[in-house]
Formats: sequence, structure tokens, C-alpha cells
Amino acid sequence: MKKWSDIKENITALSKEEKYTLNFMSDVVSKIIIARNEKNISQRDLAKLTEIEQSTIARIETMKTIPRIDTLIKILDVLDMQIQTIQKVS
Repeated sequence: MKKWSDIKENITALSKEEKYTLNFMSDVVSKIIIARNEKNISQRDLAKLTEIEQSTIARIETMKTIPRIDTLIKILDVLDMQIQTIQKVS
């Protein structure tokens, strides 16, 4: 399986904004997966704890969907994480 860092270098058909969004989401998803695994929580367990369908969690983790903010907050809350905003570096 290729790493995202290798794949993103070869993407040329996307706009700067689309690449930014993909980078951002891949970072968020990676952190969610790492936190879930560190806590030994399965996707099924996370689904029960968040009242989100397991299939939705799977689609989020494979980046087949971008979660709504309320869905993301539910997942992050269970994993003892939060969204934080910082000044964008130009």
C-alpha cells in the first residue's frame, strides 16, 4: 500500500484548495485512527460510543467521505481529542 505522502506528490489534476483539503483531512483521519488504535477501540466500538454507523466511520477512515462537523466532534470527543484552530501560515 502506498503512503499518502507518495501519492499526493503525483496529483496534478487538483486545485491548490482541493490539495489543501485532502492534506488537512488525511492529517485528521490519521490522527483519529492512531488515537482509536492507541485506545484499543474498534470501529464497531467507536460506532456504539458515538451513535454513528460503523460504515460511516469506515468511510471516514478511508477518506471516502468528509464528515460533517458534528460527526467529527462526536468522534473526537470519544477519543479525548478536540478541534483547534491556528493561524494559517502563508
